[in-house]
Amino acid sequence: MTLFVVSLFLPNTINFKLPTHPAERPRPRSPSRRPKLDTRPSLFKQPDLTPPHSPITTDHEEFFAPKDNPELRLHFPKQDDPRSIIAPSDPHSPAWGTGKAFMQPKSRAATPPPASILQHDKAEEKAAALGRAGIRQPQHLARSDSHDRVFAHAEWTVVPADQGNGGLRNAVQAAVRNGKLDSKIWVGTLGMPTDALEDTQRKQDIEDRLATEHDSLTVFCKDDDFDGYYTHYCKQILWPVFHYQIPDNPKSKAYEDHSWIYYVKINQAFADKIAKNWKREDVIWIHDYHLLLVPQMIRKKIPDAKIGFFLHVAFPSSEVFRCLAVRKQLLEGMLGANLIGFQIHEYARHFLQTCSRLLCVEATNDGVQLEDRFVNVVNLAIGIDPVALNMNRADPDVAQWLNTMRERYRGKKLIVARDKLDYVRGVRPKLLAYELFLNKYPEWRDRVVMIQVATSTTEQAELDATVSDIVTRVNSSWANLAYQPLVYLKQDISYAQYLALLTVADALMVSSQREGMNLTCHEYLFCQDGKFEGHNRYGSLILSEFTGSASVFGGNELSVNPWDYRQCADAIKTALEMSDEEKETRWRKLYKAVMHSTAEHWFTGFREKLDKVYDEQHSRDTTSVPRLSVNALGQSYMKSERRLFMLDYEGTLASWGSPYDIILTSPQRTLDVLSDLLNDERNIVYVMSGRQPEELDSLFKRIPNLGLVAENGCFIKEAGSTTWIDMANAEEMNAWQESVEGIMHYYQERTPGSSVERRHCSLIFNYKHCDDQESASRLAGDCASHINDACEEQRVKAIPSEDAVVVAPIDWSKATAAERIYASLLKNLPPNQSQKAPADFLMVVGDGRDDEVIFRWANDLQKQLAVADVTTVSLSSRNTEAGYTLTQGVTGVLTVLSKLAKLS
Repeated sequence: MTLFVVSLFLPNTINFKLPTHPAERPRPRSPSRRPKLDTRPSLFKQPDLTPPHSPITTDHEEFFAPKDNPELRLHFPKQDDPRSIIAPSDPHSPAWGTGKAFMQPKSRAATPPPASILQHDKAEEKAAALGRAGIRQPQHLARSDSHDRVFAHAEWTVVPADQGNGGLRNAVQAAVRNGKLDSKIWVGTLGMPTDALEDTQRKQDIEDRLATEHDSLTVFCKDDDFDGYYTHYCKQILWPVFHYQIPDNPKSKAYEDHSWIYYVKINQAFADKIAKNWKREDVIWIHDYHLLLVPQMIRKKIPDAKIGFFLHVAFPSSEVFRCLAVRKQLLEGMLGANLIGFQIHEYARHFLQTCSRLLCVEATNDGVQLEDRFVNVVNLAIGIDPVALNMNRADPDVAQWLNTMRERYRGKKLIVARDKLDYVRGVRPKLLAYELFLNKYPEWRDRVVMIQVATSTTEQAELDATVSDIVTRVNSSWANLAYQPLVYLKQDISYAQYLALLTVADALMVSSQREGMNLTCHEYLFCQDGKFEGHNRYGSLILSEFTGSASVFGGNELSVNPWDYRQCADAIKTALEMSDEEKETRWRKLYKAVMHSTAEHWFTGFREKLDKVYDEQHSRDTTSVPRLSVNALGQSYMKSERRLFMLDYEGTLASWGSPYDIILTSPQRTLDVLSDLLNDERNIVYVMSGRQPEELDSLFKRIPNLGLVAENGCFIKEAGSTTWIDMANAEEMNAWQESVEGIMHYYQERTPGSSVERRHCSLIFNYKHCDDQESASRLAGDCASHINDACEEQRVKAIPSEDAVVVAPIDWSKATAAERIYASLLKNLPPNQSQKAPADFLMVVGDGRDDEVIFRWANDLQKQLAVADVTTVSLSSRNTEAGYTLTQGVTGVLTVLSKLAKLS
C-alpha cells in the first residue's frame, strides 16, 4: 500500500547550473534603500511626549545578513545534512534553510490576463496571426531562443524546494523516521516555470529522477495555465475569501471568470496524474485550497478510492463562502473525499453549515450525508516536529547567533514577530499597536525593541508603503544613536538566526486577522525550554484570537483582538511586566499543548481516522450489503419462539410519494399482511411513521394488537393498548415551535408555492410544488441554516430532505422509541422468564434516512447478544447500516412478510 501525498509543490525542485560568462550571470540584488523620513502626525503620538527626530540606523540589515555573502540570506544545507529534514512550519511562505537563489527558467506567462475569456481568445488569435506574418511578439509572450537554449543544455540537480507546505513535509518525514509510513509518493509541481524546457526528453529525465530517487510524481503545466491558476485564482480569489476578505478589487473580479478555467485545468491535471499511477489499496491524501476539486475528479475516475482531504487554512462562515461564484463546485469537489479534515472545530462547523445551506444536504456532527454516501468530517490540529527542530537547534550557528544577539540587545526586552507581509497576517495593526504602546507607556522607551521579520512572495505595494511609513515614524520619534525601538526586516534571515531569535525573545507577538494554524508560536514555545544558558527561559506569547492555535492553547496565552490597538498595547505591557512565576506556569501549559499536538500525532491521527471511516463507509455501501435471502429468513423465523417486527410505513409498507403528502388511506394488501402476521400470538408488530397519532389511528383502526410509533418516535401506542404515550413534553414542544414557525413563515413568504405544516412535535417547510425549484432549494437551505443557528439550545434540528425541511426534536427518534418498546417488553416478561430476551427474532425494515438510527440500534442489540437473530433490511439505494437490502420495494416487503405469515 502506497500513500499519495498530494500538494501543490513538491518538496524538491530543479536548480540549473548555467555558464559562468559575465554577461550571463544573474544580476545582484539592488541594495536596500533607506525609507524616507515621515514627519506626518501619528494617531497615537502625543506632541508633548515626542522627542526631536533622530537619525535612523540601518545596520541591522548587515547584522542579520551572513558575513561571507550578504546576498545569501539563508543557510543552504547539504543534501546529506540531517538538519535538512526540517522545513518551515508555516505552510504558506518560503521555506527556511534553502534560500539559495536557484537558477531556473523565467516564466512565459502573459500577466496580467485579459479581463474576459473572449478577450483572451482574441489575444491568442492575434498572437498566432503575428507569428505567421513573421512579426516578433512582445517579450513576455515571445519565445526567447537564447534563454531556452541555455536551459535546454544546462546541467541540473535536484534540490530542496524553497516554497510549499513545510508543516506537511515535517509531518511526513516524522512518520517515515518513526516507522509509521513505509511507502509514499509525493504528487505536485516543481514550483518553477517549465515552458522553456520544451525538450520532451529533458522533462522526462527530470520526472524519472524525481520518481526513482525522491518518490515524487511531477505534474507539468504551462506557464500561462499556472499563472492564471495560482497567481490569479488561488491568491486573488480563494486566499482572500478563505480569510474573510471579500474580493472587492475590480481587478480580482475581472480575473475570476478567466482564471477559474485554469483552476479547473490544473486540478484535472493532478487528478489525471494520480489516477494513472494509482493501484488498488493505495491511499490518496490531498492537501489545501489549491486542490479543492481533485477529490471529486478522482472519485469519478476511481469510485472505490480511499481519499482524504485536509484544509490547512481557515474555512469561513457560509455568509462569506457563498460570495464565491463557483461555491457549489468547490464544495462538491471537497465532498469527493471519504474524510475531510480541518485544523479546529470552528472551521469544521463552518464547512458543515455551508454544505447544509448551499447544497441543501443533511449535515451532522460527524459529516455530510449525500444522496448515495456519507462523508466524514474531522478537526485535527497540525503541529511541529520536535525531533527535527531539536536537531537544528544543535547547529553551532544557533548558539553563536544567540550569544551575538544577547550581546547586541543587552539590557533590552525583545519582542519578536515573523509574518508574511500581506493584509491577513496583520503586520500593520501590530506595528500601530506597538507605536501606541510606546506613546502610552513612556517608561518602556529605551528598554524594549521589537524585531519584525516580514517575508513576502507577492508584491503588496500599498501595504509595503504603509508599513514603511509606520516604521519610519516610530523610529523617527524614539530612536537615538544608541537605540532603535523597531527593527523592520523585509528580508529572509537564516534558519539559525530565526531559532536564535525565538530563543532570546522575551515575547512573541502574532496578530493575524485570520489564520488556519500559526506554527511559529509553537516553535517559539519549544525554543523557550531553557536548554541554552543565560537567557530568560520563559517568554510570553501574545496571540491573536483569530488564529487556529488560539483554540489549542486553552487561554494560557495572552489573547488579543488584532483590531483593538489598545488591547494589544496593554498585552505588550502585560507580557513584559509578568512575574517569572506566572510566565513559567503559562509556559508549561502551553508547552504541554505543543508537545501533544505534534506533526507526527496529526499525521497518524488523520491516517487512522481515514482508514476507520473508509471501512465503515465501504461496509454501508449498497454494493457491499448482501440481498435478503427469504429462505434463510424463513428458517430463522421458524426456529424462534417470540418475534418482534418494526416496520417503517411511508415507502416501506405504502408506496405513495413523500411522507409529507401521503394519502391517508392504506391499501388493503398491507392491512391483510399485517393482520396475518398478528394472527400468530408469537408475533409483535410495530409500524413506525412520521405521521401524527390521529392519522395512524385512522389508517390502522381495523387491526387490533398492532403497535404504532408516530412522528418518528415522539408518540408510542404499545401493542394491545388503546392510548398513546407522549414521549415529548407538550409545553417544550410548543415553546420551540412558536419561534421556529416564525422563521419558516419568513421564508415561505419569499418562496411562492411553499407551505408550512405544523404537527405535534415537528414542523415541515414543504416546497415540492414551487415552480422555481432552484430558488426554493436555496431558500430552504437558508431556512435550515437559520433554524439550526438560532435554535441550537432548544434541542431541535432542521434536516433538509427531498423537497422539504423537517424540524424535529433531537432527543426523540425511532431509535429512542424502539428502546422504550424493548424495555417495556422486557419488563412484562413472566417471572420465570426474566433472564430471557423479550424476543429471539427481530426484523427491522425501512427505506429512509431516519431509519438508519433504528438499524444501528438493532445491530447493537445483536452485538450485545441481547437478541439471538436480528435482520435489518433497507429498501434504499443509499449507503446504509442495514445488514441486507431488498430491491423490489414495497411489493418485495409485502411478499416477504406474507411468506413468513404463512409459515406460522
